Amino acid sequence: MLHSKTAALLWLISALLFFSLFQMARRNSDSTRSIHPSASDSAIPISDRRSALYKKMARDLDEKGPMFLKHGQTSQSLSLSDLFTVKDGSVAPVLKAADPPVRANVLYLSSHYSLRISEAFKPILDPYFDKLIWFQNSNLYHFSLFHASHHISPVPASQDEIEAEAAAVGAVVEGLCPLKIVLDRVLLTSTGVLLGCWQVVSGSDPMTIRAKLRTALPRAPENQLYDDAILHTSFARLLGEPKASSVVLSSTSDQIHFFHELVDRINNKLQGFEAVVTELWYVEEFDVLALALNGRMKVSKFQLGCARR
Repeated sequence: MLHSKTAALLWLISALLFFSLFQMARRNSDSTRSIHPSASDSAIPISDRRSALYKKMARDLDEKGPMFLKHGQTSQSLSLSDLFTVKDGSVAPVLKAADPPVRANVLYLSSHYSLRISEAFKPILDPYFDKLIWFQNSNLYHFSLFHASHHISPVPASQDEIEAEAAAVGAVVEGLCPLKIVLDRVLLTSTGVLLGCWQVVSGSDPMTIRAKLRTALPRAPENQLYDDAILHTSFARLLGEPKASSVVLSSTSDQIHFFHELVDRINNKLQGFEAVVTELWYVEEFDVLALALNGRMKVSKFQLGCARR
């Protein structure tokens, strides 16, 4: 009988000790999670990340002012005088050979959509800027994704290596699906670029595409030109003051207010515009910013694979 009571007491003590240790371990685990949340707990939805990025980009004009009126630099560290010249009041691109050629992967926006976008904002800008504006060729609207080589970190390649890169990109595209996208907002940067910033409704996300391209192109520059989440299109570039006959801007704050009003009018026309992207291009740009300036280029076009299934 005494042996039985002793055994029961030992079992009870062991059970209480186990329960106490279990509770302590659970509290420590909960505490650790609260201090060091897991990746899934702290992950921000991609759409929210894009929205935050676009809001930050929109503040650029307020924070820096319209630097393009002072002939500043572009987002790719090129001066405006490197890219454009003004002759007799008209803007012309300055085409310079890219050595080595830039090799870019871009999503292409069909002219079925780009012409409608261009027709919506051109009448708003034309009365004020006349010829001191460069409109992106509506047949070349694109979303820059990933560079196998760019002008800041050039990666020379032989013809065989270029063909191998294009084939690797083609293999990636086979597994991608068309993107249904919606225009989140239009904004004007301090360098004078009118950008369309987009959200993805369905299809292969640009962050996924960039990750796959990085794997497929191991020689590509580690530092790419854009945030992994961004999906943006250049619509136009402002290169000078609005016509004196149309508006008088006596201070930087007047200038910023004027440009915000223009952008608001464009957003009223275009915000929420929907499109479908079905092509990815591998582009060799033989001139600096050939896609933006109508320069020399060679394009390999790939249909996103799901479009053919």
